[in-house]
Amino acid sequence: MTLTTEQQNDFLKRGFSRRNFGRLATLFAAGTSLPFSSEFAFAQVAIDSRKLPPGAVKIDNNENPLGPCKEALEAMREILPDGGRYRFYLPGELSELLGSQEGVKQNYVQVHDGSSAPLLQAVLSFTSPTRPYVIADPGYEAGGEAAKFIGAKIVSVPLRKDYSHDVKAMAAVENAGLIYICNPNNPTGTLTKNEDIEWLVANKPAGSIVMIDEAYIHLAGKEELTSMKLVAADKDVIILRTFSKLYGMAGLRMGVAIARPDLLKKTRGFGINWNPVTSVTGAMAALKSKTVIPERKKINADIRDTTIAYLEKKGFTVIPSVSNKFMVDTRKPSREAIAALRKENVYVGRPWPSMPTHIRVSVGTKEEMEKFQAAFVKVFA
Repeated sequence: MTLTTEQQNDFLKRGFSRRNFGRLATLFAAGTSLPFSSEFAFAQVAIDSRKLPPGAVKIDNNENPLGPCKEALEAMREILPDGGRYRFYLPGELSELLGSQEGVKQNYVQVHDGSSAPLLQAVLSFTSPTRPYVIADPGYEAGGEAAKFIGAKIVSVPLRKDYSHDVKAMAAVENAGLIYICNPNNPTGTLTKNEDIEWLVANKPAGSIVMIDEAYIHLAGKEELTSMKLVAADKDVIILRTFSKLYGMAGLRMGVAIARPDLLKKTRGFGINWNPVTSVTGAMAALKSKTVIPERKKINADIRDTTIAYLEKKGFTVIPSVSNKFMVDTRKPSREAIAALRKENVYVGRPWPSMPTHIRVSVGTKEEMEKFQAAFVKVFA
C-alpha cells in the first residue's frame, strides 16, 4: 500500500523519516489486524494459548468470573436469531446511550472490540521517533509494543511511593506524544487522584495527548473518580472504557474510546471495526441496568478485601487496591513464585521487572480465592 501525500506529510511532521514509510504503509494495509497485537497477547499471557488443567484456579487476566449480567445475557439471546444481519446502526445506538450517561455527545464515543485496539491506534497516531510514549512503571505494557514497532521512544516513569502516577515527572518528558494513565492502575490496582490528572492535562508538553484508561473505574467508584469532564471540556484527552472487567464481557470484546471527534478521527486511520451484534446489544443492556455496578463492585470488594486481610494476617505485604486485582510480595523471585503456584493448579498474573518479588492476583470467586489462599500459604509460608 502507498501512503497518500497527506499521510506522508503528517508522518514527516511527527519526526518519521521516509525510510519509515514502508513499515507505516504496512500498518495502514493491515487495517484492524495490527501486526504486533496478537504477538503481544501471546508473548505476555502465554497460558491463554492452551487449555488449563481441570479444576485450575484462573486468576491471571483480571477477568470477571461472574460473566455477563442477566440483562445482557437476555438481550444477547434475543438478538441471536438476527445474527445473519449486520445491524450497522447498533454501534451508533451504543455511542448515543453511553454518551448521554457520561455527559458527552454521541460523536465523542467510538466503539471498539475492547479497549486494547484504541490504545494501540493512539500510540501509532500520536507518537513517533521524536515524540515519546510515556507510561508508568509498573504499568500496562500493550502500548509499548506499538511504540517499539514504529521506533518511538518509550519513557517509563516509576510510580510514586503511594503507587499513584508521578504526573509531574510524566509532564516533564520533553515533547511527549502520548502520556498513558491507567486509573486504577494495572497491575497495582491503585488510584491517581483527579486533581493530579487535571494538573497533568494543564501542564503537559504542548501538542501531547493524555490517554486515561478507565478499564477498572467502575470497581473503584466511577461517579466520583472518572476524568470524563476533561473530555466534555474538549481537552487533549482520550478516555478508554471496556466491558471486559466489571461487566464480565472479556470474551465478547467490547470497549469504547471517548474524546473530541478530531482526536478520534486521527486514530481511525489505523483501522476501525464492526462489533458482533451480540456484544453491542449485551453492552447496551448492561449500561441500562440499575444494579450491575453497585452489586458487582461490592462482591469484588468483599472478596478482595477478605483475601488481602488473610494474606496480611499471615505476614505478607499487599499493595492496597481498589480494583479487581492486587499485588502481593511473595519474598521470592516472581517467576519462581508463579511457577510454584502453577504446580498447585493456581494461575496468577505475569511478572513485572520493576517489582521482582511481587505477583499480580486477579480477584476470582469466593471459592477460587479460598483455594488460592491455601496454595499460597502452602508454597510461601
